[in-house]
Amino acid sequence: MTFDTVRLFAREATGWLPDWLVTLIILALAVLLATLCYRILFRILTRIVAGRELFWRSLVERGAAPLRLVMIIVTLIFGTAVSPLTSGEAQILWRLLTVGTIICIAWISYTALYIWTTIHMRRFKLDAEDNLMARKHITQSRILVKVSKILIIVIAVAAVLMTFDAVRQYGVSLLASAGAAGIVAGLALQPLLKNLFAGIQLAITQPIRIDDAVIVEGEWGNVEEITSTYVVIRVWDWRRLIIPLSYFIEKPFQNWTRENAELIGVVMIYLDHTAPIDRIRAEGERIARASPLWDGKVYNLAVTDFRERVMEVRVLVSARNAPRTFDLRCEVREKLVAFIQREFPHALPRTREEVQASTPGVLARDLGQEPG
Repeated sequence: MTFDTVRLFAREATGWLPDWLVTLIILALAVLLATLCYRILFRILTRIVAGRELFWRSLVERGAAPLRLVMIIVTLIFGTAVSPLTSGEAQILWRLLTVGTIICIAWISYTALYIWTTIHMRRFKLDAEDNLMARKHITQSRILVKVSKILIIVIAVAAVLMTFDAVRQYGVSLLASAGAAGIVAGLALQPLLKNLFAGIQLAITQPIRIDDAVIVEGEWGNVEEITSTYVVIRVWDWRRLIIPLSYFIEKPFQNWTRENAELIGVVMIYLDHTAPIDRIRAEGERIARASPLWDGKVYNLAVTDFRERVMEVRVLVSARNAPRTFDLRCEVREKLVAFIQREFPHALPRTREEVQASTPGVLARDLGQEPG
């Protein structure tokens, strides 16, 4: 049975009704049929994926809305084919259905991508001690999802524009970045496109990752969020530093956790020249070993500079991650200073003045007294 046969049958059955009412009835029946088919298909799919992986179960659940739209479009296409529409009316309806189909494809594509990345990221925990692998995968997933979302929207909008003859050139220009409209759009959107491509480069090369400890513009903090255009740095005092993505491609910055989360903390202490370094070194090692923050890998105390008034003592201690390293530095510094104050107060920095006299008469004269 062809569409022409169905159309002829419908026209004979409703010959006493106006064409617009026949068309309205057919389209309404198509929507009702789509709703019924959707419910039946959704139940079948739910039972099929009941014992399968989480991805398929989530795809069916989150894809319910786009699936319903797909069913409506399919039945409306059939309804349009059998409706007594003029060529102009049929063309308009076909264009609308084509736009709906493009939107459905984009919607389903993004839904599938979002579900896959969400399930993928659930395998990694940022609160683990060694979270290098987690930071790597979560950073890549978040950046690629945001970039893919923008690309899906751009491609969908371009495809929609290309379905209309009057604006088809704009769709081609948007999709291929060609022509005068494409040049104007490219110039206007240069900052956005610059950061978009920087985001793709960051996802591949990964100079920074989520939860990395970095120093940017003189501020120390952790990477809290990476969007498609900017990075949010959570500074140590809970302020947020907003940096464009392109900054991390074009300018130098410090990344303390590039290869792993472990760090060596530095404690600088300035002491008098008479300070007993061996005793202080032994006490520093005892403090490090007694601390639950120390990872047991690196401890060193050495005199790194000797000046006219003080000598510079550097203590190195290591910990599993940046926050623990900072706390360990503070602990070692406080306890070493307390130990020196208690045991060797003369070892703290001081300004001294010595007065020497060769004979008692000289000393008495200097003090303003008559020699005895």
